[in-house]
Amino acid sequence: MSYTAMYRKFRPQRFEDVKGQDHIVTTLENQIKSGRIGHAYLFCGTRGTGKTSVAKLFAKAINCEHPDGINPCLECSSCKAIQSGSSMNVFEIDAASNNGVDNIRQIVEEVQYPPTEGRYKVYIIDEVHMLSIGAFNALLKTLEEPPEYVVFILATTEVHKLPVTILSRCQRYDFKRIGTKDIIGRIKELLSIEGLSAEDDAIEYIAKAADGAMRDALSLLDQCLAFNFGKTLTYDMVLDVLGAVDSETYSALLRTIVSEDVGRTIKILEDAVMNGRELSQFVVDFTWYLRNLMLAKTSDDLSMISDMSKEGIRHLKEEANLIPLENIIRYIRIFSELTNQIRYSTNKRILVEIALVKLCCPAMESRDDSIVPRIQSLEKKLEKGVSFSAPADPAPVTKEPEAPKVTAPLPKAIPDDIKRVVQDWNKIIDRLDIANASFLRGTKTSLGNSGELMIVFENATKYNFFAGIGEATKEHSEERIENLKRIIADVTGKNVDVKLELAKDEQHFNEDYYDIKGIFSGIEGVEIEIEAE
Repeated sequence: MSYTAMYRKFRPQRFEDVKGQDHIVTTLENQIKSGRIGHAYLFCGTRGTGKTSVAKLFAKAINCEHPDGINPCLECSSCKAIQSGSSMNVFEIDAASNNGVDNIRQIVEEVQYPPTEGRYKVYIIDEVHMLSIGAFNALLKTLEEPPEYVVFILATTEVHKLPVTILSRCQRYDFKRIGTKDIIGRIKELLSIEGLSAEDDAIEYIAKAADGAMRDALSLLDQCLAFNFGKTLTYDMVLDVLGAVDSETYSALLRTIVSEDVGRTIKILEDAVMNGRELSQFVVDFTWYLRNLMLAKTSDDLSMISDMSKEGIRHLKEEANLIPLENIIRYIRIFSELTNQIRYSTNKRILVEIALVKLCCPAMESRDDSIVPRIQSLEKKLEKGVSFSAPADPAPVTKEPEAPKVTAPLPKAIPDDIKRVVQDWNKIIDRLDIANASFLRGTKTSLGNSGELMIVFENATKYNFFAGIGEATKEHSEERIENLKRIIADVTGKNVDVKLELAKDEQHFNEDYYDIKGIFSGIEGVEIEIEAE
C-alpha cells in the first residue's frame, strides 16, 4: 500500500481530536445532542485550520448508525463508507473545478431524492467562493429551503467573495488559526503513535513555521522525517530541510548591525546564502526575531514569546538592553517593507543587502524615525575622539574679496501648488520604490516657464533613465512620470505637471536653475513673493 501523508492519515475521527476550534466543536456537539441540525453551514478561515475535516466528521456523526454519544462509532457501514469516500449520502465537491451553473443544477436535481441509507444527505462544497455568479443564483432557493434530509456545508478561505444572499442563508463558523501550543501537543501525540522521536526545539520550530495551520505543520513534519528517516529529528535537521537560520545567527547579525559594521553584517548574510538558506524565510524569521526583541524591551510579561526557550529569552533580554526602542522599531519597519518587495523579486540577495546596509547606516535615510539613530551614530564617533592640530605661529591670512555669486533669475511668485509639492518632496520620494527614489535624490526642484514642476538633473545617467533615453524606453519613462504625478497627488492633494531637464554641467546646474526648496525649506507660514532681477 502506498504511503499516506500524515495530515490525511491522522484526520480527526472524534470531536476531541479537533484542536484549537473549541468554540465550533462545542456548538456542533450541542446541535447533535439536541437534534437541532441546521440545513446550511458556512465554514470559513485560513488554510489548514480544519474546515474540511470538521465537515466530514460532522457528516459521519449525524449519519452514524450506532453513535458513541456525540461521536461517530467508526465501525458501522455508514461511517466506513464516508471514511473511504464511497458513501452515497455524503458528496464532497471541489468548487474550483466544478463552478458552473450545470454543476449546481445537477445538485439541485439530486436533492429531491431522499437518502438510500442513513438520515441525511450531506453536500460539502469546498472553496465555494470559486462558484460563478450564475452558479450562486442557481443554488440560492435550494440553499434557503432544502428538503429536511439535506445538509449543505460550504467551506471557503475567502468569505468576503461570497454574495450576501448566500451568507444570510447559512450558519457561519469562523475557524481561527491554531495556537502554537496546540500544534506542538498534536505533533507530539502523533510522533508517539508512530513510534518516532524529535527534539522539543525541532517541534517548536515546525509549529511556529506552520503559522497557525495544522495541515502545514504535519506536512513540514512529514518532510523533515523523510529527509532524516530513522533518526531522532533535531533542531539543526529541521533548519537544514526548511532552509532556515538559527537564532544564534540572528543574534550575531543584530550585534554587527548595532556596531554599524557593514562588512561583518554582509559576511553573515553570505554565510547563510552559501549554506543554502532561503532568503525569503531569512527575512521573515529575522523580522519575527526583532518582534520578540521589541516585546522583551517593552514588556515584563514574556508569555507572548512562545517560540523561544528560557535561555533564549534571557539572552534576548540582554540584547534588548543594548538597543533603544526607536532603533528596533526602525529595523522592523525596514524589514517589513522588504518582505513585500522580495516576494516577486529576481534579485532577492541584493534587496536584503540594501536593507542590511540601511540598518547599519541610518544616515542613508531621511525618514523621521531615522533621526535618533543618526544622532546616536554621530555621538559614537565623537566619543572615539577627534584630534585637531594647528601651526605654532600661524601667519596672518589675507582673504581676497569673493566675486559675487551668479545665480539664476528668480520668478516673481511661486505657485502654491509647486510650493506644497516641494515642501513635501522627501515624503514623495519615500513613497517611490528604491530604484526610482535613488535616481531622484540629488536633483533640483525648480519652476518651468509654464508654471510646472521642473526636476533638474545634474547626472546624465539619472536623466536618461527617467527621460527614456538610451536603454530605457519612452513607454517606461512615461510610466515613471505618471507614477510620480500620482504619488504627488496622493501626498499633497495637488495635481501638477512635471517637466524633466538636464543641466549641461555642474556649473550650469548651480547657476542656471534656481532651487525652490532652498528658498523656503523649513520656513512655515511665510508667503514667498520674490521680485525678478
